[in-house]
Amino acid sequence: MSLATTAAVALAGLSGHVVEVQAQLAFSVPGFSLVGLPDTALRESSDRVRAAVLSTRLPWPNKKITVNLSPASLPKAGSAFDVAIAVAVLAGEGVIPINDGVVTCGDAGDSGGHAGSGSSAVAGWKVRLDRVAHVGELGLDGRLQPVRGVLPMVVAAVAAGYADVIVPTANADEARLVPGARVRSASTLADVIALHGGDPPHRPVVEPARLPCMAEQPRFHGDLADVLGQQVPRLALEVAAAGGHHLMMTGPPGGGKSMLAARLPGILPDLTPREAVEVTAIHSVAGVFDPAGGLITRPPFEDPHHTATPAAIVGGGTGIPRPGAASRAHHGVLLLDEAPEFSPRVLDTLRQPLEQGELVIQRAGGTARFPARFQLVLTANPCPCGMASGKGLHCTCTPTARRRYMSRLSGPLLDRVDIQVEVEAVGRAGMSSKRGESTAAVAERVVVARQAARKRLDGTPWTYNGQVSGPWLRQRVRHRWQAFAEVDRGLDAGTLSLRGADRVLRIAYTVADLAGRPDPSPADVGLAMMLRTGRMT
Repeated sequence: MSLATTAAVALAGLSGHVVEVQAQLAFSVPGFSLVGLPDTALRESSDRVRAAVLSTRLPWPNKKITVNLSPASLPKAGSAFDVAIAVAVLAGEGVIPINDGVVTCGDAGDSGGHAGSGSSAVAGWKVRLDRVAHVGELGLDGRLQPVRGVLPMVVAAVAAGYADVIVPTANADEARLVPGARVRSASTLADVIALHGGDPPHRPVVEPARLPCMAEQPRFHGDLADVLGQQVPRLALEVAAAGGHHLMMTGPPGGGKSMLAARLPGILPDLTPREAVEVTAIHSVAGVFDPAGGLITRPPFEDPHHTATPAAIVGGGTGIPRPGAASRAHHGVLLLDEAPEFSPRVLDTLRQPLEQGELVIQRAGGTARFPARFQLVLTANPCPCGMASGKGLHCTCTPTARRRYMSRLSGPLLDRVDIQVEVEAVGRAGMSSKRGESTAAVAERVVVARQAARKRLDGTPWTYNGQVSGPWLRQRVRHRWQAFAEVDRGLDAGTLSLRGADRVLRIAYTVADLAGRPDPSPADVGLAMMLRTGRMT
C-alpha cells in the first residue's frame, strides 16, 4: 500500500480553501473511490483522469485507489481538481518520484518541479509535492483544460503558504498576476509529470487548450461634452462620482438620461491596486476576464436588460454560484435603465448590497459571498407613456396608471438612493447652447474631491463619502448643526427620513469637497437637499 499527497483549491464564492488531495493505492480489488463531498462534475474526474493517464501511454494502476479530498466536510465542486488527483495517483504508483533527494529534470516547460513527502528540484526549484497546489481540468487526450476562477484560487493558495502553483498554459497569464506566486504552466499531463521529476513515455506536442472566454472589449462610454444643456443632471452626475453616491434620474424619453448615466464610469477615478485585484477576481470567477490585458484598473460598468432575472443580477445558479451583474459591477457602476420595467423581485434584491456592500447567496450545499459595493444608477420615465413631465399636457396615462408605474420602485429602495433629480426635455435653446465640459475636465475635479474625502476619512473604515455612516457624520457636525437647519425642517415636514437626512449630510460633504471647503456651508446643504429631494430650499 502507498500514499501520496498534494494540494488543490476549492472556491466558495470568491473565498478559496486549500484542499489536501490524498491518494491511497492498495493491493485489493481494483476500483476507484472519491470521497470528500464531491459534486457530480468532480465525481466524474475518475474517468477523465484514467483516460488522460492512458493517453500519456502510462499503465493505469491495477489497484484499489481511494482519493480523499480533505477537509471532507467542505463541499467541493467543478473539474479544477483533475490535475491534483492525477498527480497524487501517479505519485502513489511511483511514476512521480517521492524521495528526500533532489530530482533534476532536463525539460520542464517553463521550469518547476517537486516530489512527494520529500523534495525535488528542477532548474533550482525545490519544493515538496504536498506544498504544491495544482489547478486544471484534464481532457481525455491528456491536455490540461483551463478553468474559471484561477486568480482567486492562486490568491488563496499563496495566502495559505502554497506559493508554488501549477496551472494550465491558458491560465498562466492570469495566475502570474498574483504577487508572491511561483507559477509553472503545463499543456499536458506529461508536462506535469516532467515538472515533478518524472519521465513520461509520451510527451505529445499539442496546441494548448484555451478557455472559452466571454470577456468584453473595453467599452467607449462617450464624452460628457456630447450632452447638451442639462446643467442640474450634469452636476448630479459629478457629485455622484465624487462621493460614490447612488443616483436616480427621471424624465421624458429623449431627455438624455441613459446618455448621462453611460458617461458616469468615464469620470470615476482608476481603481486602487487592492480594488483592481478584487474586481479582477470576480470577473475571473464569472468567466469574463481576459488576462492578456492584465488586472482590471478601470471601474466596471454593467447595464443588464430589464428582462434580467434575480439570479442574473445577484448571482446564483446550480453547483458553484456565479457572480451576477451586481457583483461584476463591484467598485463600478450598475445601471438599471428604465428601472420600473424591472421585476420588483429583482429590484428588492438590491437592498442588501446597497447597505452592506456584499451579496450572500445561500444554497443547500453552502454559502457563497460576493462583494458588491457598486454605484447604483436608475433611470425612469415619469409614467408609461413618458410624457407626464412638466405640466404633463401630452400625457395620456390615467392618474392610477402613473401611480402604479412608479410604485414598482419601492419606497425602501428609493430611500437608499442618495441623489434623485429630474431630467427635462432639451428644447431648441438647449440644442444651440455651447458644448459643456468634457469628461476629462470633470474627472480631474472628481479625483481632487476624492483625495480630500480620503484625507478626511483617514483612519476610518471608509474611503469616500457615500460609504460613511450616519452616526459618524452626525457626531462630526454636532457642534455646527445650525448650518444644517434645512435638514431639521425636512425631518419635521416628513420629506426626509432619518436615512435620507444622513444621505443629505453625505452629499453636502461631497459638494464641499468639490468646492475645496473642509466643511459644508449652508449653501452646500441647500444644494444637497435639492439633489436629494428635487426641491429648492
